[in-house]
Amino acid sequence: MTPAHDTPLALLGYAPDAARALRELGLTAISVPTGNLEEVLRACAVLACPGALVAGPLRAAVLDLGSSTSPSAPPSGVRADTAALRSGVADAVSFTGGQHGQATQAHATCTLPDALLDTLEDSGYPVRGARALLIGQSGDLGAGLALTRLGLSSLTLAAASHPEAEALARGLPGGLKAHVTSRSDPALTTLAERADLIVLTAGPLPPGVLQPFHALLDLTGRASSAASKAGAALVPLTRLPELRLARRLHHATGQRFAPEVLSELARVLD
Repeated sequence: MTPAHDTPLALLGYAPDAARALRELGLTAISVPTGNLEEVLRACAVLACPGALVAGPLRAAVLDLGSSTSPSAPPSGVRADTAALRSGVADAVSFTGGQHGQATQAHATCTLPDALLDTLEDSGYPVRGARALLIGQSGDLGAGLALTRLGLSSLTLAAASHPEAEALARGLPGGLKAHVTSRSDPALTTLAERADLIVLTAGPLPPGVLQPFHALLDLTGRASSAASKAGAALVPLTRLPELRLARRLHHATGQRFAPEVLSELARVLD
């Protein structure tokens, strides 16, 4: 772990008890106002905060302040990386510049995709070669698309609408066998029969999708009973919260923390 910053980590949308919990890690943190996010982030940069953690209700709003596709964005804007843009939310921000006359820049990311890959690697589930069906909304599906980096043999995207699925498919790696549809398509159950891994990123699981030969990766945390009823296996995601928090803290502070020490803090922050 690298030395702590002298200036506090900013907490956007968190109660004061979150700051107290972070002190146990040796981090100074402060809950900041959220009425005008652009002004708040500018103030954090002026105060030389290393970065910020962003609570769920504000993650889309922070992303809306700017993007990496806007090279002429003002210094007070936020530049989002590919993970944040694809997911539609930002859960951590870091600040760079501000020295020798440089403008301070805020860099936003969404750590869920990489944390999901960390979790799957930790679980030992063999994703390489799997035929996956991703079911969700456009932004949430962006996190599930990280699975394409693990060598899927085929992928079906079922978004809220066919145009949403088509838009997401444009960012898929070349050479990946892919199919797009909507989650309300009557043919979804037939398409599911061609998959061995079902990934639910948002919303309820459409009826009739799960079969006993499926493995279910449930990012919503609400489909375990459906998996049990269908006789499908659940891919364990028990370590996802602390693995994600470790990545968020690294982005916002530059410090690395062992996920094992973050379990309790992850419960406080989420």
